[in-house]
Amino acid sequence: MLEIFTTLAGAITYDLLQIDRGTRLADAVHFFIEDTTKIFFLLTVLMLIVGFLRSWVSPEKVRHWLDGKPKIIAYSLAVILGAVTPFCSCSSIPLFIAFLSSGIPLGVTMAFLITSPMVNEVAAILFGEAIGWSFTLAYVAVGMGTGMIGGALIDVLKLDKWVEPFVFQVKMAEGDLDEPKLTAKKRLSHAWGETVDILKRVWLYVLIGVGVGAGIHGFVPQEWFIEHASADNLFAVPMAVLMAVPLYSNVTGVVPVAEVLIAKGLPVGTTLAFIMSTVAISLPELVILRKVLKPQMLAFFVGYLALAFIIVGYGFNWFYG
Repeated sequence: MLEIFTTLAGAITYDLLQIDRGTRLADAVHFFIEDTTKIFFLLTVLMLIVGFLRSWVSPEKVRHWLDGKPKIIAYSLAVILGAVTPFCSCSSIPLFIAFLSSGIPLGVTMAFLITSPMVNEVAAILFGEAIGWSFTLAYVAVGMGTGMIGGALIDVLKLDKWVEPFVFQVKMAEGDLDEPKLTAKKRLSHAWGETVDILKRVWLYVLIGVGVGAGIHGFVPQEWFIEHASADNLFAVPMAVLMAVPLYSNVTGVVPVAEVLIAKGLPVGTTLAFIMSTVAISLPELVILRKVLKPQMLAFFVGYLALAFIIVGYGFNWFYG
């Protein structure tokens, strides 16, 4: 079904714009048009479906499910929730505050906050279609595992003192767990509103991500990556993590970049470290998190994730190499 976007990109690039086939410009333009149309189509359809299904799950129900559960179950539920919430920490912070103010442990809440930017169901579909399902399943497993381990570590170290005090003082309204049943039409309307809201927030990042991917695809020779970022370069993985810090993209916008990097020969572990760092520990993301976390917690957050991503990068390079 998705071949229609390849055909559309070819018609626009070669027939409408009359760019000569086989040139670097043609390759870049074709990639940009194909991936932009495909990602926005999948993003709209998938978010509409997920939003419709999500209309049955309110924050009050989530807090009720997590409250009082054994830690291992609570961590698991938290990272699953993180994987099916919207795309960035700015979307996750209201739920973060709601969880802590309702008495859910900080480690469980942080497991959610760590997982939420890195993993979501829409990105998993996009990754699977663009890069392959084995890589996608590994990415999802690593993202959720990183969240669970980080949350458990925060609980063991008892780092509650490094969260801004106002977070614990917020009074949440008591939610009714027996909400009135909504009609399918209202649920669909809610899903459409959520889809439009998310598209408004991510469209620029998608265009930037596809633009960067198109530029690399068309104009950066494969030999450059083999020379500077191969698995033989011992420092390639930590450099990928450091390079990602000044950047910012949601995980959906970074899909086309990852697709091109792997196609150009960048090892999967190095690519994975770059992707996860871009969406989880970039400077703009840390500015957002500073609203609820003290500098000490931010330093711990960055240090833990950077170390985790470097270990994951080396591990995947070794395993797939």
